[in-house]
Amino acid sequence: MAHATKIRALRTDDRDAWAEMWRDYLAFYETTVPDATYDTTFSRLIGDDPQDFSCFVAEQDGKLVGLTHFLFHRHAWKVEQVCYLQDLYARPETRGTGVGRALIQAVYDEADRKGAPSVYWLTQEFNHTARQLYDRIGTLTPFIKYNRS
Repeated sequence: MAHATKIRALRTDDRDAWAEMWRDYLAFYETTVPDATYDTTFSRLIGDDPQDFSCFVAEQDGKLVGLTHFLFHRHAWKVEQVCYLQDLYARPETRGTGVGRALIQAVYDEADRKGAPSVYWLTQEFNHTARQLYDRIGTLTPFIKYNRS
């Protein structure tokens, strides 16, 4: 049976469900962050500083089933700001049901509302399930990411 998915902004009372999903997301990418980072990140996500990340969550039957973190920032090649979609997560039991697509569309809609001409994100090469969606709704670029040594 299909469940209706509601996309909405993160709320203060979502803290525990958000933390559980973000922990699972980070585990997929084989990383962890200290508890203090959860506290700081959540505080920023529900704050009103336009320089901080924002968060949309996907809800089905009153339960959070997905999240996305995104940020608007200046870009040297554009007058307008651009949108970086940093994190996208759907609980495993909801994958393939449109949760990820709905979260990305919500970010696209927010970018349009704010006049940001582009939304971009990164993923790891091995993230084959998500890349099936990304290949349908985005354009793969030839850029290669480097980190400071």
